[in-house]
Amino acid sequence: MQSVRQSRGKNTAMDRELGVHQGSQETEHYQRLEICAVGHRLYQRGYVIACEGNLSVRLDTERILLTPSGVCKGDLTPQELLLTDLSGAVLSGAGQPSSEMQMHLLYYRARPDVQAICHAHPPTATGFAVAGRALEEAILPPEVVIALGKVPLAPYGTPGTSELCAGLEPLVSEHDAILLENHGVVTCGKNLRTAYYHMETVEQCARVLLTAASLGRPRLPSRVEVQKLIAARSRYGSMVRDDRLEMHLAPESADDSFTPTRQERESFEESLRKKRPLRSRSGAATDVQE
Repeated sequence: MQSVRQSRGKNTAMDRELGVHQGSQETEHYQRLEICAVGHRLYQRGYVIACEGNLSVRLDTERILLTPSGVCKGDLTPQELLLTDLSGAVLSGAGQPSSEMQMHLLYYRARPDVQAICHAHPPTATGFAVAGRALEEAILPPEVVIALGKVPLAPYGTPGTSELCAGLEPLVSEHDAILLENHGVVTCGKNLRTAYYHMETVEQCARVLLTAASLGRPRLPSRVEVQKLIAARSRYGSMVRDDRLEMHLAPESADDSFTPTRQERESFEESLRKKRPLRSRSGAATDVQE
C-alpha cells in the first residue's frame, strides 16, 4: 500500500512539473507553477541562458500571465510573473513586462486557438536562424511533418520593437513554430506544455538536419510519403492550419524515390556549414575538398 501511495505521489509531482492540471485545477495559481516548471526546463536544457527567453499563458479572453523582463528562467518563481491585459497593460505584478510582449500579444489576437507562447534560443535551431535557413525540407523527421509542417524563417526585426511583429504577422496564422532570423525560435500551443514540446521538436529537427548534412547524403522522401504524413495530422490533433504545407518535396519518379545529386548535396551542405580545415599528418592545415 505504501509503495502505491509513493507511486501516486511521484506521478502527481511529475504532472505538476509538466503542467498537467485537470478540470477546476486550471487556475491562475497552477498556471503560474506551469510557467515556472517550463522556464526551469528551458534553462536546464540550455535553450535559454542568463535572462533570455519569455513565456506566457492566456488565462481567459482578457488576461495573460507573462514572464517579467530581466529574470533568469532557471530561477523563476510564481510570484514574479505579471498579469496583463491584451493591450499589454500590467494588471498585477511588480516587474516590467518582457520586451517581447508584443510578439505574444500578436499571437493571442490572431489565433483564438493559441493558449500559450514559448520563446527561446535553442542553439542548433538558432544556428539555422542565424544562417538564414528555414526548416522546410521534407527530409524532416515524420513527427515534425505531423506536428508542425514546415518551420518558416521570419525576417529579422529588432527584438522588442514593432519590426519583429511586422516580420511575424504574415506567418503566425499558419504556423505553430517559427524561426526568427538572427534571433531564436517562437512556438505556440493549446497549452504551455504543447508549446514547449514544439520547441523541443524544432531543436531536435535542426540537430537531425545538421547531422544529415555532415554525413553528406540528405535524402528527400517521395511526395506520396509526405502526403501520407500530412493526411495523418488530423488523427494526432495537430494544430497546423495549412493543409498544403508547401514543403520542399522530391519530384515523382518511376520508383517514387529521389536522391539529391552531388551538386544539390554540396549546395545544401554549404548553406548549413562552412568549410573547416583538416590537419594533415604533417600537422599543416588543409582545406576539405569534396
